[in-house]
Amino acid sequence: MKHKATLGQNVISMFGYKGETLFPVINQVEAYWQGLRMGRIVPQRSEIDPRGIERALEYTFVLERIAPGLARFRLNGMHLNDLLGMEVRGMPFTSFFTPTARIMVTDTLEAVFDGPQVAELTLTAERGIGKPAMDAKVILLPLRSDLGEITRIIGCLVSQGPIGRAPRRFDVADVRMKALTAGHTPVEATATKTLLEPAPLKGFAEPGIPFVTSLEESDAGDEKGPDDTRPTLRLV
Repeated sequence: MKHKATLGQNVISMFGYKGETLFPVINQVEAYWQGLRMGRIVPQRSEIDPRGIERALEYTFVLERIAPGLARFRLNGMHLNDLLGMEVRGMPFTSFFTPTARIMVTDTLEAVFDGPQVAELTLTAERGIGKPAMDAKVILLPLRSDLGEITRIIGCLVSQGPIGRAPRRFDVADVRMKALTAGHTPVEATATKTLLEPAPLKGFAEPGIPFVTSLEESDAGDEKGPDDTRPTLRLV
């Protein structure tokens, strides 16, 4: 409860803060997401086209909610692998944070999913031998799944300073949030549409779908939506 109170004390209009940020890649991802809203509260995950955020793909990721306060990486750019020194796909988002910061991160994820809200976190990396000073910023933007539930997040994590010896984990210096309402007019609309089938983009693609027999499908029951396992990002 103490951490949730801290979140409330830090709530401001994040879009008013945008011009002050030193991380322009964060702005690009946010503007792209705003352009997809089209007056809605939250856009669809299937509407994400990596070509709209091509310069930010190295820092961008998609999270899937798997339990209250817990989300894992479905997709991620190479910068996140570099920070942890390993492949982070399938790992929980809290892997990037120190044990003392994880409760606040968990509360923030819940606010993004349940609000829904947008969150921007200012981070400072742990220091040690071979681990120089490093600051970072991450933005979390909610998305609807193919089933219409807000169980996805598109985000962007950018660090400043040498990475040094991995893994690098972060403490949370500040959390800034904004509640979302329908009817918001996007400031910038950078989403693009195309009729061409894009080629796969190496390093930012979901794993292939394994062959499933009709018997296996019947055993699965209703636990899986009809389109939940289909890759929905269109990639180049």
